[in-house]
Amino acid sequence: MQKRLVSVFRSPKKDEMYLYVDRQKGLEPVPAPLLERFGVPALVMHLMLGEERKLARVQAKDVLTAIETQGFFLQMPPPPDAEMQQVVIAREQRPTAGGRSDGES
Repeated sequence: MQKRLVSVFRSPKKDEMYLYVDRQKGLEPVPAPLLERFGVPALVMHLMLGEERKLARVQAKDVLTAIETQGFFLQMPPPPDAEMQQVVIAREQRPTAGGRSDGES
């Protein structure tokens, strides 16, 4: 697979959600319903992407393959941190002021 000039856009609606597209084709291949959920794309950067390029959370090869086959790659936000999830669960299970945690008074 050859290198490709790629444009990267971030979503204004969802933190850490990005769209990668071929720079020449732009957002044209991205389905309208996806763009509606994504929000107005904000350009982050253009980059020359090859399989050997290191990306933060995705494999460059996966991005290039998706762009080749469907015209774009959607990078979803990372899953919540497991440790932080435990903190949230523990907080939700604490008794509230004047009541019990099981919902009974």
